[in-house]
Amino acid sequence: MNNARLYQVLKGPVFSEKAQLLGDSLGVQVFKVDTTATKREIKAAVELMFEGVEVVKVNTLKVKGKTKRFGRTIGRRNDWKKAYVTLKAGQDVVNQQSGADAGEEQVSASTEAADNE
Repeated sequence: MNNARLYQVLKGPVFSEKAQLLGDSLGVQVFKVDTTATKREIKAAVELMFEGVEVVKVNTLKVKGKTKRFGRTIGRRNDWKKAYVTLKAGQDVVNQQSGADAGEEQVSASTEAADNE
């Protein structure tokens, strides 16, 4: 597992109600990952991307693409892989990002502007 491969493993976060509830209550983060990625690669990739985060376990599943209809043409969406990454208690990937502080300042400034209107 070289670093080039690990940077290609994580495709992005999954934003859903279930992912939000798991993140808030159990400290589980949900990611869309490469379909050929193993649990060991996913663990190493999360620990590499978010420094200071320790992964306890990784659960994966493959999501089958839906069949969709576009007029008379029948199409199919791609299959993809989802990973539920359980972090050590008290840790969060959001707090580990370098730009998190700047984002919080922008949010507080925008809420103040909204309150003044």
